[in-house]
Amino acid sequence: MSEKVLLVDDEDAIREILGLSIADLGYEVQTAGSGEEALETLELFSPTIVLTDIKMPGMDGIELLKRVKAENPDIEVIMISGHGDMDLVVKSLQQEALDFITKPIRDELLVSALRRAADKISMRRQLREHTLNLERIVKEKSARLVELERQLAVGQVVEGLSSAMRCLVETCDEGMGYFNELPCFISIHNRYLEVVAVNQLYRDRLGDKTGQQSWEVYAQRQGSGNACPVAMTIEHGTSQRSRETLMDLEGREVPVIVHTAPIMSKEGQVELVIELSVDVTEVGRLQEELRSAREKYHRLFDSAPCYIEVVDRDFNIVEANRRFRQDFGEIRAAKCHDVFKHREDPCQECPIIQTFDDGESHQWETVVTTRDGAQRIVLIQTAPVHDEQGNIEQVMEISTDITQIRELQDHLASLGLMLGSMSHGVKGLLTSLDGGVYKVEAGFKRDDPGRLREGWAIVKDKIGRIRKMVLDILYYAKSREAETAPVDLAGFASDLAAIIEPKAALRRVAFQLEAAPDLGSMDLDETAMSAALVNFLENAVDACAEDDTRPEHHVVLKVAADARNVRFEVADDGMGMDQETREKMFTLFFSSKGSRGTGLGLFISNQVIERHGGTIDVRSEPGEGTSIIVTVPRTRSA
Repeated sequence: MSEKVLLVDDEDAIREILGLSIADLGYEVQTAGSGEEALETLELFSPTIVLTDIKMPGMDGIELLKRVKAENPDIEVIMISGHGDMDLVVKSLQQEALDFITKPIRDELLVSALRRAADKISMRRQLREHTLNLERIVKEKSARLVELERQLAVGQVVEGLSSAMRCLVETCDEGMGYFNELPCFISIHNRYLEVVAVNQLYRDRLGDKTGQQSWEVYAQRQGSGNACPVAMTIEHGTSQRSRETLMDLEGREVPVIVHTAPIMSKEGQVELVIELSVDVTEVGRLQEELRSAREKYHRLFDSAPCYIEVVDRDFNIVEANRRFRQDFGEIRAAKCHDVFKHREDPCQECPIIQTFDDGESHQWETVVTTRDGAQRIVLIQTAPVHDEQGNIEQVMEISTDITQIRELQDHLASLGLMLGSMSHGVKGLLTSLDGGVYKVEAGFKRDDPGRLREGWAIVKDKIGRIRKMVLDILYYAKSREAETAPVDLAGFASDLAAIIEPKAALRRVAFQLEAAPDLGSMDLDETAMSAALVNFLENAVDACAEDDTRPEHHVVLKVAADARNVRFEVADDGMGMDQETREKMFTLFFSSKGSRGTGLGLFISNQVIERHGGTIDVRSEPGEGTSIIVTVPRTRSA
């Protein structure tokens, strides 16, 4: 089906042109010139995708995003940024925007963003439909099977009714009326193994066997020596239950479950035997249909391209699909928060708890860790599973891996952040460039060669720096390699110590540099690597300063090298980290500092070290401090 798109922008030309482009792609489009108008259109148009500008007079795009998600979380929102303000971009992603694109809008980016939104909506719609259909099929088949099993249970009360049946037999004309109403084969036998009465269903399907021997209706039984159920009841004086095969009037075999019960005389001897036979053909067919439905459910369950698990009220995983077991192992009866997050307690924003509370479906985006240590960014959606009384006994959790989507967004976001951070530098360079131009013009006016040379030197220097900055942005956008040059490692370590030592002293944390002799030199992108290591050092100082369990704290920077690798270790005796924090620390926008952190520093540090071919090893426990070991090869492989 074609998705509906609501386009929101305060510029008429953009609404007109972009609306035509979206309509050409096959979407049904409505436009709105403001956030307020968009909310009114939302109720009438019911779009599945909203494409909105961030900067608008009145209600801006961020506020519109919050209102849309609050009223309908299933609507996918794509943000348009025309001002390069990455704070707004970060806020939009934190408010669950699916994607963002920048002006001027390129057709391929628009097509890609709309396709991702449509694919996500389609997948969510299909999963919801499959879940509802499967629940309905299983309930219908189960109800029919239960009804037939109830019929089979009739035989279990035969013995208790034997005395009443005796009275009915004694007044046969009246008793047979009741027999004829029962939906099973009923016959009464005397102690000489002769049939003395049958009900109407018996007569219609098997024939009127009155006066014949008890065993003659059975297939492959000849004579009482074959111990038919009636003979067994007369011999032992007790009720019998067995699976048998009868022959109908057309010679076809009829599988049945036979129940027999003795009717005693006043002397306590078996006088009559009542036999009830229930046709199990329909039961077998329904059991086969139920088995087929369950197999189909499990095939769909295991073939779904996402993680699916069923969780009870104690957070135990009672069922999981194949992909979940492949990535997280055979974890039946394990706790979901332990498997996904390595936590002892349930997650604070757990959607399973919310679904148990209100019976509604909920969404949550988070980072999980597989049994191999790989991190996956997943979008979780929950659905309640009801019992026969309509109570929620379990919750189904469907987790879609969106790691690749978020990696692309992370790259775009970090590029935008670089542009934002460089804007101040560009402004300073432009101001200096104006000063150089002023000096050149003054030199021309006064015919002053010295002033001309001085002004031209400033202009030349600033143009070169602007050129390098622009090239850096272009290289970063294309995932460029690190620009390395030979760096003296001893001097590099001393420069790091000079940067961090005043900051540590200001927060009353002792700092120590331990650099091995004869470190030599190696090729590094000095500026980028320095910023990456300073991030680790500043975090170590913060972890010590915020820990009040010890009177004194220390941060140590150790630098060692051999012929192949250079090893930087940042060690502190501060607060430490739990496993969940260690696994998330290099994720974009994740920060353990709350509102004081942006979640950018360690993400960028990790990228810098990866571009140098290096690795990061984090060792930390709560209350035990942290050690971060960065190993960089002297010679990078191709």
